[in-house]
Amino acid sequence: MKNFDFVVIGAGVFGAWTAHRLRARGASVALLDAYGPASSRASSGGETRAIRLGYGPDELYTRWSARALRQWQEFAARVQQKLFHPTGLLWLSDDDEPSTRGLMSVLSKCGIVYDKLSPSELGRRYPQLVFRDASWGLLEPESGVLMARRSVQALVDDATSNGVEFVRACALPPKSSGSRLKTVKNADGTSISARTFIFACGPWLPKVFPELLADRIHPTRQEVFFFGTPPGDNDFHSRMPVWLHANHPHRPYAMPSIESRGFKIAMDRHGADFDPDTGSRLVSESSVAEVRAYLKEHVPALQQAPVVETRVCQYENTSNGDFLIDRHPQLEDVWIVGGGSGHGFKHGPVVGEYVTARILDNAAAEPRFSLATKQTTRVRAVF
Repeated sequence: MKNFDFVVIGAGVFGAWTAHRLRARGASVALLDAYGPASSRASSGGETRAIRLGYGPDELYTRWSARALRQWQEFAARVQQKLFHPTGLLWLSDDDEPSTRGLMSVLSKCGIVYDKLSPSELGRRYPQLVFRDASWGLLEPESGVLMARRSVQALVDDATSNGVEFVRACALPPKSSGSRLKTVKNADGTSISARTFIFACGPWLPKVFPELLADRIHPTRQEVFFFGTPPGDNDFHSRMPVWLHANHPHRPYAMPSIESRGFKIAMDRHGADFDPDTGSRLVSESSVAEVRAYLKEHVPALQQAPVVETRVCQYENTSNGDFLIDRHPQLEDVWIVGGGSGHGFKHGPVVGEYVTARILDNAAAEPRFSLATKQTTRVRAVF
């Protein structure tokens, strides 16, 4: 049985960045994952994730996102991979939408560049898109798209080349009669001991800690669609930013055809409860019809476009939409890192930084991330 300073369970974006940061501080680190880094079952899987800087009136996440973007860009440059596409990001909303109220003031306060666009300017810049219900648009020119799966896998490769030990193993739910865990046992009969254990396993957290988290983190099924664009098209490639239709009831978001995978669109609403191990990854026909109805109204050039790819992923939602980053209330050598709530991927570098500082430097805790703030009732967070 090997012994480490830290064992990180979960090789998604939170776990991989945490392992990376701890190793950079000189710690011995093992990184475990049952399916592999950014697997098809993981919340960090899939090809792309948007990175936006604006978070309504929320200064904390706005500053974190801006800091994370710089760190993603620095990492991509160091490993010499194209992991970020600066497409820009367009908010579409009106003055009555609470999640975008205060958006301009927080961007200005944080020193982030943006352009506010009138309906006529939106039509002139993006004639392929129709948003009659939006009274304004806000463009973040520095935002864009991260290559999700590839970024996490590059991060794990970089970490292992610098001394992190990756172990493909299924960690069993912890069992301890004392105040310390000391050892994690795996389904294959192996064990790993450490000074500290960090469980960063996203939608599996309620399974690992059922008594503590089953009512506090709720994985939901999220369907994503890719539509084929017309031959020779640039309207849905280089001429379109990521956009978020914030004042629509289902909050659709879309991305241009990155690396020719197709126009990506999904609804940012919580789906049905979902099991990340056994849940079906096939989309429903009713969802395809719903998306086509939306395209007919807002993206008419693609209303009859073929579906070239679909994905079913999951959000792991907390009651308030804030991350859960806290020490286990009974096990002093166990930390829980998760609750991405559908917006966590972009923040990975700063989450790893924050966790490392909390554990190694006893840095101040952000109260919003504590277990105490996570209710057992479901509340839709508004950003």
